[in-house]
Amino acid sequence: MKNQIKAILFDLDGTLLHLDINLFIKDYLKGLSACVAHILPPNKFIPHLMKISRAMEQNDGTDTNENVFKKSFFPFMGHPQEEIEPIFMKFYEQEFPKLRHIAKKKPDARTLMEKVFNQGYDVVIATTPLLPKIAIEERLEWAGIVDFPYKLITSYENMKATKPNLLYFKQILNVIDQPANSCLMVGDEHKDMVAANLGIHTFLVPSPETNIDPSTPKPNFEGTLLDLMDLI
Repeated sequence: MKNQIKAILFDLDGTLLHLDINLFIKDYLKGLSACVAHILPPNKFIPHLMKISRAMEQNDGTDTNENVFKKSFFPFMGHPQEEIEPIFMKFYEQEFPKLRHIAKKKPDARTLMEKVFNQGYDVVIATTPLLPKIAIEERLEWAGIVDFPYKLITSYENMKATKPNLLYFKQILNVIDQPANSCLMVGDEHKDMVAANLGIHTFLVPSPETNIDPSTPKPNFEGTLLDLMDLI
């Protein structure tokens, strides 16, 4: 595989990090809404935030997910961006790290990352880019793998689409300047495995979130992170 694959794209949650995603979303929304409750009550803030998340999921590549978010979010809040953004940054710096208790390290993740970097692969953290980079890097810290020189970490600042939209994967290929057949996507969900529709090789790491659509091409490989190490 070494001769063919030049870049490895890793999903984060469920793949490199154990995370109860439903509990994570619940506590994330609770914490974030509490920070702006003096401006907008949670029963109005949370539905609006979910609506904007759906808008980012439908992004057609014409603008960054961050700008899609900002264009819809701040006018609804009725307060200027300059007032709200510092509140959000304070949340991500001080409150978001407290969600760490929901996550659990995968002991093989760091060993795997050391191996792929030592062998010269381009490495991408291809996580769902609906949150800012600070939140992605915090979860990489939880996984014990934040300190590697990744070619790209997808976040809402730098992406113009999100999984499972193939535009998301096309943008990654453009950024790292690699053809699809030189890349391997490692993930635990349907929205990761759809990369195969572009010709990207796929490696499924089964998790509680795994539910592959029958229309999606069967993964080229399947197994644990240790199995991936053996394959590499």
